[in-house]
Amino acid sequence: MAKRKKQNMYERNNTPIRSAHNEDVEYSQEMADADDVEAKQRAEAADQRQER
Repeated sequence: MAKRKKQNMYERNNTPIRSAHNEDVEYSQEMADADDVEAKQRAEAADQRQER
């Protein structure tokens, strides 16, 4: 098997990668799945650690 040269997405598709950097996202309990709930709990725990 030949090794493929690693390329970033910009080089492969010739389009910039869209980023959600600094994008506000609203949390909805009704639409949340298990991963969303876990992520929210982890974020809240991290916030509490920072407040110490």
